[in-house]
Amino acid sequence: MTREEIIIKISEKMRLIRTEAGYTQDKMAEVIGVSKKTLVQIEKGRVYAGWSTVVAVCALFRETETVRHFFGDEPLEVLETVAHDGMDYRKEKTMGGKVWWREIEDRNGYILQQNIISQHFRIIDEDHFRIFSSFNEREAKERFLEITKDRKI
Repeated sequence: MTREEIIIKISEKMRLIRTEAGYTQDKMAEVIGVSKKTLVQIEKGRVYAGWSTVVAVCALFRETETVRHFFGDEPLEVLETVAHDGMDYRKEKTMGGKVWWREIEDRNGYILQQNIISQHFRIIDEDHFRIFSSFNEREAKERFLEITKDRKI
C-alpha cells in the first residue's frame, strides 16, 4: 500500500465516512480542517484530498466501518508505516492481532503477523507491543530473524 493508494481510496470514500459519522459537510470540513468548497470537490471526485487531510480523516474517524474496512483494526499503524517507510521501535500495545491479523511465525516471544486487509507486516512482542511494521515482506522477515536470533530464552 502506498501514500497515493491511500489518498485515492480515502478521497473516494470521504462522503461515506462523513455520512457514517453523521456529519454535515460544514461540520466535516471544520473537523478535518478544510474548506467546505474543498470537501465538496473531494466528495464529487474532482480532486483528491491531500496527505495531511487523509491522515486527519483516518485518525479522527478510525472507528468508522469504512476506515476499518480499508485498514483493519489499526489504521494509524498503517499510516505510520507508510509515512515512515517502515518502523522499527517499540510502540503502543496492540490487541494482539486476534481479528485482523494472520500469524506468520511465532518464535522466542515474538510474533510476525500480516494484516489481512492492508497486507502490511508487523512484529509484536509477547506483551503485544508493536516493535516493527513494514509493507515489505522480505524486510519484515529479515527483521524478525534478527530479533529472534538475538533473544535468548
